[in-house]
Amino acid sequence: MGANSLTITDHRTGKTYEVPIEHETIRAMDLRKVKVSEDDFGLMCYDPAFMNTASCRSTITFIDGDKGILRYRGYPIEQLAERSTYLETAYLLTHGELPTIAKMDDWSWQITHHTWIHENLKTFMDGFHHDAHPMGMLTSTVAALSTFYPEAKDGTDAEIRQLQIVRLIAKMPTLAAFAYRHSRGLRYAYPDNDLSFTGNLLNMLYKMSEAQY
Repeated sequence: MGANSLTITDHRTGKTYEVPIEHETIRAMDLRKVKVSEDDFGLMCYDPAFMNTASCRSTITFIDGDKGILRYRGYPIEQLAERSTYLETAYLLTHGELPTIAKMDDWSWQITHHTWIHENLKTFMDGFHHDAHPMGMLTSTVAALSTFYPEAKDGTDAEIRQLQIVRLIAKMPTLAAFAYRHSRGLRYAYPDNDLSFTGNLLNMLYKMSEAQY
């Protein structure tokens, strides 16, 4: 099979198996051919918590927790944290490259014009007890968004997928702020799209009687 393979010797049977290596991995299903008898199910991997199992090949993130490495699209997280905004990093993750000034302006406009949520989502959130955990409220309301955008179920359409990405990025601060204020017994503060993405979140979280936080 060549150099890019793993040779496995099963000392139970004396048989030898060749398993191809691709991208520094072997396919777990290739181990199924390692059997004691034809009636045997085949060898399986046991990896609690997926500590050494890759579920897919990603060009979006690279993580090596032991070495403290996290990269988004090849960029070290330290570099992005120092030089890029949240929305620039979100664009990088979704589009594969950092935006130009023109693309960033368009991206920011798209996000800004999707920050508001349906009024019925407020009613949905009002159904939670006042001391419900904000994360539980946020999780539930994000799931409920799908009932307001039924077209989102067509995941095969690239334009629809992109629209849902924009909606989620735009509406998450609104939902998070509403969940926080609900847990504090405060009236909801609506998005103010004259503010920056971060400024808008802070305003929705902490605004009281003032025009802006």
